[in-house]
Amino acid sequence: MPLQIMKLAIAATTTVTASPTVSRFFYAATTTTTGAATLTIDAADFFGDTGGAATALPALATDNSYYNVYINGVLQMAGLSTYTPGATGVGSLAITVPAGSSVLTGSPIVLEVVNFAPDSDTDVQT
Repeated sequence: MPLQIMKLAIAATTTVTASPTVSRFFYAATTTTTGAATLTIDAADFFGDTGGAATALPALATDNSYYNVYINGVLQMAGLSTYTPGATGVGSLAITVPAGSSVLTGSPIVLEVVNFAPDSDTDVQT
């Protein structure tokens, strides 16, 4: 019998799902903040989708999450905000208001936090 390369006959299928968990928090500015200044909103100052008071801001899953900040319904640039997860007194959103800009009293501020829970299943057939 001549020499020959032996190889395995294997088929594999992988299914990947990424299930998002979306949390939204709402706040109405209580005073006008004129730049250059920082508007800091504590976790307890937000209320959630159901209208109830927020007690904590969720942690961001490493490499599987993001957050967005909207002021008056307009998505803000990422470099203008700092997000700190945690409960009242720890969790907060700090918004840098640049010089020449302002956040007026009553302006709605929406914080949207999205965490993904990726999962995969591989089926190997021989």
